[in-house]
Amino acid sequence: MSNKPALGFIGLGIMGAPIALNLAGRGYQVTAWNLERDSYDAVREGGVAWADSPAEVWSHCDIALVCVLGDDALQDVVLGEEGFVNGDGNAGLVIDLSTTSPSATIDIAERFMRATGADWLDAPMSGGPQPAREGNLALMVGGNEGVFRATEALLRDIGSNVTYIGPLGSGQKAKILNQAIVGVNYILMAELLATAKAAEIDPTLLPRCFKGGLADSSILQRIYTQMMDDDFEPPRSYARQVNKDLKSVHEFLGELGLDMPMIELAVQRYAQYAEDNGMADSASVSRLYHKD
Repeated sequence: MSNKPALGFIGLGIMGAPIALNLAGRGYQVTAWNLERDSYDAVREGGVAWADSPAEVWSHCDIALVCVLGDDALQDVVLGEEGFVNGDGNAGLVIDLSTTSPSATIDIAERFMRATGADWLDAPMSGGPQPAREGNLALMVGGNEGVFRATEALLRDIGSNVTYIGPLGSGQKAKILNQAIVGVNYILMAELLATAKAAEIDPTLLPRCFKGGLADSSILQRIYTQMMDDDFEPPRSYARQVNKDLKSVHEFLGELGLDMPMIELAVQRYAQYAEDNGMADSASVSRLYHKD
């Protein structure tokens, strides 16, 4: 019999499905639920079981992981009529891998912990579907440090880079800063590509030319190259998600009373594209700069 905790998993999207498969492949018993039942097909053959509601997931696990789109979805699966709070069983911990606002995270987590006596870690992630499948994500974790230490082995099966940031909500605050870097660089890479073309420089040479220098980055090597190749099918991530994250950046800056014009301009520019292209690949924002 495995000494690993039984896991519940909510959210089988672009990131959730490969994480669930990775954990099942590492010997964890995983029981999952997703709002759209069809998404279960992606993990069915990987040893992941199905439950008919988040409450049923909670009843079958020791630790529940959540990977949903935002604040409203998180509240529904945790505190809703069919949410964790209405499940039976002895599960003791929620690990929220979603990207949600710090204020909503703290509110939902505290209400849930008061109602159930369970613990909560906010552990938003950075990476992509392939790192998710391999267990090579970056996790930034907020919550009780003792709970973090007790759960660190599981977290390191999900992410090769796991950092404890501080109290509840700290992981989400760090993720907002991460998304500010990512979102601004999506726009920067799109403008770099358009500028190289306008200057009649072969855009395919830049990733190699800049490699190892101060201008090098994984965004240059991955996202710029994807934009350069116009390689957006199937989507690796969705524009609506980056747009949502950048809106969270905007709101967080407002809460802090900060004026950050470069970040705000990128927020506005990305929103201009995502408004009509929410289900397109997040890197396809480069099409804003295509000449007719």
